Amino acid sequence: MRVVIAGASIAGLSAAEALRREGFRGDIVLLGDESHAPYSRPPLSKQVLDGSWSPDQVTLRTPVEIRALGLDHRHCRATGLDLAAREIATTEGRLGYDALVLATGAEPTRPGAVPGVDRALVLRTLDDALALREAMSRPGRDVVVLGAGVLASEIATAARRAGCHVTLVGRSGALTVGTIGPLLTDRVATLHETNGVHLELAAGVRAVEDVAPVPGRSAATGTPRHRVTLGDGRDILADVVVAATGSRPRTDWLHGSGLPIEDGVLCDAHGRAAPDVHAIGDVARWMDPATGVSTRVDHQTSAIDQAHHVAQSIQGAPSPASPVPFFWSGIHGTRLQAYGTLPADIPLTILEESGGRALLASLDPRSGRTLGIIGWRAARAFRDARPLVDRDRQLAGAGAGTADSPGVRDVLPLP
Repeated sequence: MRVVIAGASIAGLSAAEALRREGFRGDIVLLGDESHAPYSRPPLSKQVLDGSWSPDQVTLRTPVEIRALGLDHRHCRATGLDLAAREIATTEGRLGYDALVLATGAEPTRPGAVPGVDRALVLRTLDDALALREAMSRPGRDVVVLGAGVLASEIATAARRAGCHVTLVGRSGALTVGTIGPLLTDRVATLHETNGVHLELAAGVRAVEDVAPVPGRSAATGTPRHRVTLGDGRDILADVVVAATGSRPRTDWLHGSGLPIEDGVLCDAHGRAAPDVHAIGDVARWMDPATGVSTRVDHQTSAIDQAHHVAQSIQGAPSPASPVPFFWSGIHGTRLQAYGTLPADIPLTILEESGGRALLASLDPRSGRTLGIIGWRAARAFRDARPLVDRDRQLAGAGAGTADSPGVRDVLPLP
């Protein structure tokens, strides 16, 4: 039996390792279109970008360790899928499979209607991170970050740590942070401003163009300068422009395959998109059996969990997954963590707050159940409160109430 895994990042490698742990003795072919060994992406916008980690430190497994797993690791790209023939097309030819795992991830997007935006750097791969780190390596450079999501905030954090002047340009007026969305806009905005980031959250961008280097400054470094024109016509000069305006699942190669595609590959609660075809990680939308809603979660923890479930399913022991979204980030030294669902239309409830730390929750206004929790520099309290989300999800699935259970306000106070 041959399992082909398209995508060699954390999701694909985790699926291969889980298969071996589950006792799979057949062939596993791992396809990846990067020259590097499989690596972890979250540190790219944090430790790699700020220079505290070397590229080697994000490597998940060495080539020797991959060979020890009995993997056939091929450096090629998937280009098409024939479900009837049970074959995947690659840049090295066609490859048959008995089971297929799609783990091709996502790719960065730039604002499509903005002239000159292709001049902006992006951050998705290890090579992207190293190029951006080099571009921001000289203190005093002017960096403009297009975008107001968590990646934009992390890039702004690294740029400030490198001594750059930073302007963050959004268009909605809000700062979104992973699964937290815009709920912490005011807190995150204050955090940025306190750390010297200039915010233009509702300005938008009209154009990006090159201008002549300023004598004695950019000319000395050989770096061209750019003019970023905001939506209201104001101009900002920058040595570095970065587009952190979102991503899209890498599904173009699957068009015409017959798989259901809707902002990712649509899957059931086992990660199945078609007979013997599964999808995991950023490219996949899994159905939550508790809600019946299909969700795509762009986070490493979810990718690993999905990989484990798919390995069990391929081995004939499927167990419906009920993935609980988990997210974390570090912005200017402040650790943010989130667990569960955090609807944008439900105001957060502050459970505890002291000494710059806070534990917040999203509570269902009808049932009082804990839908999700957020830790703001409060790792211990966040850890202690996570079981409340799990408990209330189980109660909701069973149709039970929460009156006889410990309440969300019974969590331990912040240390």
